[in-house]
Order: sequence, then structure tokens, then C-alpha cells
Amino acid sequence: MHITCGFDSGNIKVIEAKSEQQIRLEINRDAHSDFYQWFHFRLTGTPGVTHRCHLEKLDQSAYPLGWQDYHVVASYDCKNWFRVPSQYADGTLSFELQLAHASVFFAYFTPYSSDRHLRLLHQSQCHPRCQLKQLGLTHDGRDIAMLTIGEPTPEKKAVWVTARQHPGETMAEWCAEGLIQRLLNDNDGVAQALLAEAVFYVVPNMNPDGSARGHLRTNALGINLNREWATPSLEQSPEVFHVLNEMQTTGVDIFLDLHGDEALPYNFVAGCEGIPNYTEKLASLESLFKQTLISATPEFQDVYGYPKDQPGKANLSIANNAVANRFGCLSFTLEMPFKDNADLPNTKTGWSAPRSHQLGEDLLIAIRAVLCNLN
Repeated sequence: MHITCGFDSGNIKVIEAKSEQQIRLEINRDAHSDFYQWFHFRLTGTPGVTHRCHLEKLDQSAYPLGWQDYHVVASYDCKNWFRVPSQYADGTLSFELQLAHASVFFAYFTPYSSDRHLRLLHQSQCHPRCQLKQLGLTHDGRDIAMLTIGEPTPEKKAVWVTARQHPGETMAEWCAEGLIQRLLNDNDGVAQALLAEAVFYVVPNMNPDGSARGHLRTNALGINLNREWATPSLEQSPEVFHVLNEMQTTGVDIFLDLHGDEALPYNFVAGCEGIPNYTEKLASLESLFKQTLISATPEFQDVYGYPKDQPGKANLSIANNAVANRFGCLSFTLEMPFKDNADLPNTKTGWSAPRSHQLGEDLLIAIRAVLCNLN
């Protein structure tokens, strides 16, 4: 029996693995940080034999409530991912699997690999309506890449979408992929109508260093990028620094920042009602976006979510607040679950990469409704 994590986004520490029934594991912390929650490892064992894993010290992880009613994802082929029934008690998540094949991957959520990220960028740039631009480099020397979809003209609106500021929230890039691919579908009427009115600027992975390193929440330097938007720096947060500079060049009329939430089993958005520059117009656009998305898909709801900020009390270091306040635009953080969507449960897959992808496609319907009401 072997347990390894020496690959893209891998993260696990083996405490004990003397028998298939007593595999004790822990999660490594993000570099230069106390955050830990993301895990991704490969177990090689004997087909037909049940292997029982115990993931320990989770009561000290970043979001202990995230482990209640959570089930591990697994795959034999890195393509089809399924949920493994898991039990959480006293800081330990326990799960077992009778191996159908010799080797299996386990992860916190379906991984989105660096190779897939590069394929998304380069396949997208081959479409005549899409251009790939490098905005700068990360601390580890990786590209901070942006896709521009549509033909910029002075009268068109600028729609910005960022994903995966927190690298372990891989559903964010699956969602971004769905949005990008629908925009590039020449046979999709919604996409054609949108690109007649707007240009999309999409950063599918804001944190490529943390993604490759197997981090939950931070970049290579242990910096939480979604707390850097007030005063980003090349030294600590080049990812935010370069993206914000590009936003200054293009302007922003709509901004969506895609994330995942560890604890809440719902899809929801967090608005910018606490910013100093909040207006009745922004409130009206927020309501229109949410009601349109509710009508477009039963995967989205507006009952459960984060408490709303009091007027003038928003944290302006958070992306959606900072961008809304600076550009006076509609701005949301979209959150998707690590668990399942409690409104539409699926015991086999839980919330999944394909469902995230589909939600990304559906977002375009709500974006179009807002675009029609910006003038």
C-alpha cells in the first residue's frame, strides 16, 4: 500500500499506514500560513480490499464546520468523480472504500489541474473572438493570465469575472470554464447577444501558485488574495496588483468573483451593500441579477448566505467590495458548496464539477438581464 501527493495540487501527510483498516492522515498547512483544509492524494492498494482512512486534527482546520455532513470525492480515472460516504466526529473525518482498481485519488473537491487550466487558455485563444493576455507573473514565476472575449469598442460594457483567489476552491474554475465555453459557442443566442453589448475579461485562476502547491486559501507567500484589494503590492500580492491595474485600463461595469464555501450547502451571492458608495441603482441591479438567476436555474437561491454588511461597514480589502466602490458597478461574490446543494441533493456526486460548469453557463442569463438595464 502506498499513499502519495507528489503531483499538481497534492496535499496529505501520512501519520500511520500499517494496515488497510487504520490509515491515519493529516493535511499540510498552506505555506507561511495557518490555513489548511484542502487535501488531494493517491492511494495504491489491493483491489477488492476495503481501505479505511482517518483524516485527523480537523477541529483545528480553517473551517471545522465544513466537515459536518461532508463526503470525500474520489476517482479512479481522474475524470469521473464520486462521493465516498464519510463520518465526522471529534475532529476526525473517517471514510472507507473497497477498491475496484489498484489506485484511486481522493480530494476535498474535484481538482482543476494546472494542465487543464493551460488547455482552457490556449484552446479559448484559438477562437476568433478571444484573446489571451499575460498580465504579469506570480511569486513562483507562473503566468497571471486573462482571456478577453469579444471585440472592445467604446460603447460596449466591461464584464469582469475572476475565479479561484482561494486556490482550493476549485469549483470556481469549473464554473469559469462553463461561462467561457458558452461565450465561445457560435450557436448560442445568449452568447451572441451578450457579445454585441459587452466585452468579457476573465481570469480563470487568480492563484496559480497556491493551486499547484495544494493550498486552500493563500498564494506562495501565505497571503490571502481576497484581503489584498485595498492596497495590493508586487511584493505580496502581484496577482491582485496586476488584475486591478488592468481593470483601471478597461473599466468595470459588472464584476463576479467566483468562490466556494466550506460550510453552507447552497449556491448564493454576497453583494456590496456595505460600501460607502452604495446606491439605490446598485440595489436594484443586485435584485434583478438574483431574481433572474433564480428563474434560470433551481441550483441558485437567495434565502441562505452571509449576513449583509451594515451601511458603510464593508471590508474594502475584499474584491467585490473594493471593485464595486472603486468603479460604481454591480459586484458579487458567488459562492458554491463543497458539500451538496441542499435544495437539489445528489448523493452520488454532491455538488460537482459538471454542476459548477453548468452554473457558469447559467450566469450569462443573469448578466444579460443586468446589461439591458445599465443605461
